[in-house]
Amino acid sequence: MTTAVLEARSVVKRYGGLVALQDGRFSLERGEVHALLGSNGCGKSTLCKILAGAVALDGGEVSLFGQAVRFRRPADARAAGIATVYQEMSLAPTLTVSENVLLGQEPRNRMGLADRASMRDAVKDLIDSVGALGEGLHPDARVAELSIDKRQIVEILKALSVAPKVIFFDESTSSLDKSQVAAFFAQVRRLKEAGTSCVFISHRMDEIFAIADRVTVMKNGAWVATKATAALTRGEIVALMVGGAAAPESAAVAGPSEAGDVRLAVKGLASRELHDLNFTVRNGELLGLGGLHGQGQSELLQTLFAARRATAGEVLLDGRALPLSHPLAAVRQGLAYVSGDRGRYGALPGRPILENMALTSLAKGRSPLARRGRLQRELAVLSRDIKLKFGGFGDAIDTLSGGNQQKVILGRALATRPRVLLLDDPTKGIDIPAKRDLFAQIDALRRGGTAVILYSSEDAELLENASRILVFNSGRITDELAADRLNEFNLYAAALATAH
Repeated sequence: MTTAVLEARSVVKRYGGLVALQDGRFSLERGEVHALLGSNGCGKSTLCKILAGAVALDGGEVSLFGQAVRFRRPADARAAGIATVYQEMSLAPTLTVSENVLLGQEPRNRMGLADRASMRDAVKDLIDSVGALGEGLHPDARVAELSIDKRQIVEILKALSVAPKVIFFDESTSSLDKSQVAAFFAQVRRLKEAGTSCVFISHRMDEIFAIADRVTVMKNGAWVATKATAALTRGEIVALMVGGAAAPESAAVAGPSEAGDVRLAVKGLASRELHDLNFTVRNGELLGLGGLHGQGQSELLQTLFAARRATAGEVLLDGRALPLSHPLAAVRQGLAYVSGDRGRYGALPGRPILENMALTSLAKGRSPLARRGRLQRELAVLSRDIKLKFGGFGDAIDTLSGGNQQKVILGRALATRPRVLLLDDPTKGIDIPAKRDLFAQIDALRRGGTAVILYSSEDAELLENASRILVFNSGRITDELAADRLNEFNLYAAALATAH
């Protein structure tokens, strides 16, 4: 019997009276890609942080190559050969790519100073070694100037730079497009061939079946099952995650109800990133934005919300010109924006859940005073509707799982009762049950007459929920899919046929 590279047995972790882990179990073999799955808040992130040395366990045992270990800090785990790529990025935006990748391990010259030429050469070699995954990256680029997908790749390079024996990928594909995911998987397979063991966390089922050898499922802070991926169906994995019999695999809602009058009309809209966009969206319609990642979909949503400046064109809301002057003006006109990039555009870290949920509706109301009791009662009803799991409104948003943080951001938008809801990859990094909850609320809002525009990096989400999909390339709409053309083949073909 072979010895596991990394193993957790009956691991326990408590935060005061909250038991985050009550029976954490995990076993990783050499050269294996092992997926760790479970609903947000199930304990998988806590287990990963314990295995990576970021959190101390309260009970149980962790062993590395058969020897019991108890890491006091992440540096101890790194020294033992364990690297982690976390979902929430940890890069220093003012530093270059090479400075971030080699932070803390810079080569020194004879004077003891960082040898920047050697750093650039080393990182360039690392970028070259990952092939297509590193395409477009330069060692001297400032991280602040990189798109979110490029920043995610820098995080991956940072982990690879220490030549780890074990590497954790926590939602490392959530910001990547399909071609980047394919390049990332090619790199993972090279790591696997070299004997490196990988722990892979993702809520995208197609990725699990494409790359993972085994799957471990957790629920309510405890181990549920470990099985070979090939022995499972998608429905069986979902059933293990949520409990009960095999359930539908997607968050798909019932087909769109009959759309009403035109709610939003975009005419000749242009900006630095967008070119002559023309389309409409009707009351009660969910309009999808498709195409390869980074082709202008997010820029369009942010321009409609006045977070980016338009240089030409006009937008009509219920037949009247919509001023694209400031996000607050957009909110007061009835628009709401939800981003999947919580760290950059969503959560207010360290602030209470109440503040995070109420911020936009208070700004919309123009009142300098708020009745806390009434506000809390209203948000309590909304919290139940979106199935938010939290201790109290006074808790910091950082105490919530990623899925529940995203529910708070959605709740903030829903509290304004928007006429147009702009969704910018809102389910990125969220588990399947949380996606169902989010789309159930979006569907209820849509059926009440709200117009919804959705960009998703998951094509399945668009196909399952949209009545039409506008396919983007280089800031232009290059195709519109509807009715019998609305299928996976046509979406892929439209995206790839127009790619440069």
